[in-house]
Amino acid sequence: MSSRNYKVTGTIKLAEIETKEIDDKAKSKLKKARKKLSEVQDTMYAHGKYSMLVCLQGMDTAGKDSLIREVFKQVNARGVVVQSFKVPTENELKNDYLWRHYIALPQRGKIGVFNRTHYENVLVTRVHPEYILGENLPSIRSINDVTDEFFHNRMEHINNFEKHLSENGTIILKFFLHISKEEQKNRLLRRIEKKNKNWKFSASDLKERKLWDKYQACYEDAINRTSTENAPWYVIPSDDKNTARKIVAETILEKLESYKDIKYPELDAKTKARLSEFREQLEND
Repeated sequence: MSSRNYKVTGTIKLAEIETKEIDDKAKSKLKKARKKLSEVQDTMYAHGKYSMLVCLQGMDTAGKDSLIREVFKQVNARGVVVQSFKVPTENELKNDYLWRHYIALPQRGKIGVFNRTHYENVLVTRVHPEYILGENLPSIRSINDVTDEFFHNRMEHINNFEKHLSENGTIILKFFLHISKEEQKNRLLRRIEKKNKNWKFSASDLKERKLWDKYQACYEDAINRTSTENAPWYVIPSDDKNTARKIVAETILEKLESYKDIKYPELDAKTKARLSEFREQLEND
């Protein structure tokens, strides 16, 4: 697989990108990729000079939760941290909109997964501009001040934020899980029909679904304006969950393996010279 097939390197139109791709061997390929991912992350943890930020965005039911579970299930628990961003709390609203994301960034050696991300601030808030009023910004006196220019400025802030992270050792990959409206309908119906899925269903899901076209337009604009070489977007066909998981896992692995300097650190010469002595001490203990 080549991640180039999914990487956004120019202007895209989401309506022209397929939402369904099926790989009959997706499960076995995912199993292989996540085993290697576990090994590479262990090396990255020991190396301690890079972190990785994996950003997941998508419409409701796109499969973010299950993808995280399946892709990272073999990674050592100390090496992966998942952050799920909900509606901002009162405390979070007292800070700038990137603050809560900044303090959740992964430490060097770890993979951080943002399940919904800082892009919510130019997606959900753009579909519902009234939410911006809750941020109590000096420049926003009414909803009329929440313009396209306002959100385009935010996207530039985000580009600068990600550039800063990249230059300080954070490897950034952003995935848009691209599903069709018909597939979302089927997944919402399953939430209603299956008792063990009922808890996931909310009437608000149907209200947001009516805004599908507006969300798609906002995603398209955000992806086109913020896919950069140091923080690229990948549009992942996600109607088939197994294939989507496989593509994401292989993309992450491909990226990490491209960093040839990520290696286990060597012992200092003094300690290395005494290994036989230490072994003897233990054997005689």
